[in-house]
Amino acid sequence: MGKNNLIFGIHPLIEALEAGREIDKILLKRGLRSSEVSHIMDVAKERTIPVQIVPEERLTRLTRKQHQGVIAFISEIEYTQLDQLIPMLYEEGRSPFVVLLDGLTDVRNFGAIARTAECAGVDAIIIPERGSVSVTADAVKTSAGALHRIPVCRVSSIQAAVTLLQENGIQIVAASEKAADIYTESELSLPLGLVLGAEDHGVSQDVLRRADKIVRIPQVGAIGSLNVSVAGGILIYEVVRQAGLGAER
Repeated sequence: MGKNNLIFGIHPLIEALEAGREIDKILLKRGLRSSEVSHIMDVAKERTIPVQIVPEERLTRLTRKQHQGVIAFISEIEYTQLDQLIPMLYEEGRSPFVVLLDGLTDVRNFGAIARTAECAGVDAIIIPERGSVSVTADAVKTSAGALHRIPVCRVSSIQAAVTLLQENGIQIVAASEKAADIYTESELSLPLGLVLGAEDHGVSQDVLRRADKIVRIPQVGAIGSLNVSVAGGILIYEVVRQAGLGAER
């Protein structure tokens, strides 16, 4: 992110938050305490904005201006509230199709998945507030602008999102190379939430336990797993195929 995407200083950040500016993440100097900082933390928690406690040296590397121990990154997009999106989709007569990214960290994979999801008509992408990619300029560029077109929901955790989706009648399908069921032999009917895991260890065990189905893409080569954006493309379009290409949802 360029310096134009930064907010530095306690009061400028509070003003930005109170004005409803979309904030991607906040960096706070380790040991910083005041009523204003507590207010920032409360608002960040309410709006699921990630807060990182960092050494002062990291803040100084980002800007030489007076940052008062606080730097925030302005978001490239306006995030969508998942609990508001799902009822709206049902009201529009759509069967929701969402993609959940459980611990994905590579912005290039994120952008590629977003591009595929937008082309396939996916209703939203869901990411957790911590330990995950966010919508940076690089992610938007890799997505060919798709991240400006498809809703992105930032949630407290993927586990919480899975519970909310299941409570709204949406089946959760997780991808894992260790699954017994092959994706083409499984019923992937809408409404559906497709969970794709982190590049290194895949979907977390907690999410796998909560999933309604776990599917795999068969492989015959020596390499143990597919790139997550490639796997995502295959699975997203299998859902589209089973739903009927161009069918009303």
